[in-house]
Amino acid sequence: MFIQAWNRSLRWETTPEDLVGFNRYDIPVAFTLWHNRLFVIAEVARRYRSKRKVHALVSASRDGAWLDAFFTASGLACVRGSSSKLGREAAAALIDVLRQGGDIGITPDGPRGPCYDLKAGAVIVARRGRAAMVLVGIEYDSFWTLKSWDRFIVPKPFSRVRMRSRLVLPEDFEAHRDDAIPWLKAQLHAINPDR
Repeated sequence: MFIQAWNRSLRWETTPEDLVGFNRYDIPVAFTLWHNRLFVIAEVARRYRSKRKVHALVSASRDGAWLDAFFTASGLACVRGSSSKLGREAAAALIDVLRQGGDIGITPDGPRGPCYDLKAGAVIVARRGRAAMVLVGIEYDSFWTLKSWDRFIVPKPFSRVRMRSRLVLPEDFEAHRDDAIPWLKAQLHAINPDR
């Protein structure tokens, strides 16, 4: 596939600290990233989480159909739904995946934004699924920005990708019970610097 070849042309940088959450197979994980960083997520899963299939939440809209096809071809499983259509069903399906020991991927500001607005659904799913969250940060040294609601970022071929992450354990949710959403949003912003 064209996008897979494109992703494989990228030069990746991580540190051992960035991979701590990716190497945790003793607990289900909710990989969480901003919607505009989705271009490389299948490659991130292939490179850093190949021992367990990641189930991605994909919009139930017609626009989500192409993403479903791409993710499925890239080795990810898909759960269709969003906060606006089939929201409860999608959340229940994601929670079931987590409770069965699987992993999920979720964009807390998707499918329509606003950009960088972390919605409560991601936190609720992770908590009810008794999962850790791995917050994923993606930064490119050379990229295009699309004129979309999320300012979708597309890395130029052969550019350098800096992947960062933060592991948030279930006990961290309890420590930030009253301010979980602003706290998680600040954590995601810290590892996703925009220019």
